[in-house]
Amino acid sequence: MRKTAIAATALTLLAAGAARAEVVDAQANGFEIKHEVVVAAPASVVWATLVQPAKWWSSTHTWSGSAANLSLGASSGGCFCEKLPNGGSVLHMTTLYAAPGQKLVLSGALGPMQSSGATGALTILLSEKNGRTIVTATYDVGGYFRGGLDKVAGVVDLVLGQQVAGLKSAAETR
Repeated sequence: MRKTAIAATALTLLAAGAARAEVVDAQANGFEIKHEVVVAAPASVVWATLVQPAKWWSSTHTWSGSAANLSLGASSGGCFCEKLPNGGSVLHMTTLYAAPGQKLVLSGALGPMQSSGATGALTILLSEKNGRTIVTATYDVGGYFRGGLDKVAGVVDLVLGQQVAGLKSAAETR
């Protein structure tokens, strides 16, 4: 049943438009995943959407249950953060590099990896041609994760794929 759900999600993401996704490498001590999608919008629009995760990140993949609680400081030292009820908060990732319309690099561990010795670098590249933008998202993760990071690479790949598809959809409907 689980494999069927994963296959259905993958097909849905591919149907979202010229998406390519893969687990590039997966080892017990780390993995690399990569997603590429063509967005029918200029890089400036994609960037403006990218730095507003509340508009494209899935609420299902937040601690608060609402993407409206997400924010992203798109300058070095900035925070991809989430507000929690009762004044709580989550620092998902830290901005290392921000070149508007071109490149964003975030550092940190997403989801359940936050409670482990794993961390990663999420690099999002934007390349515009003829009013369309190729978005390439690569997430390199390494460190200690009980049971091995290779065991969660596929799930992280699916979740990141949902977010990239959400970014594409939000940028194209702006």
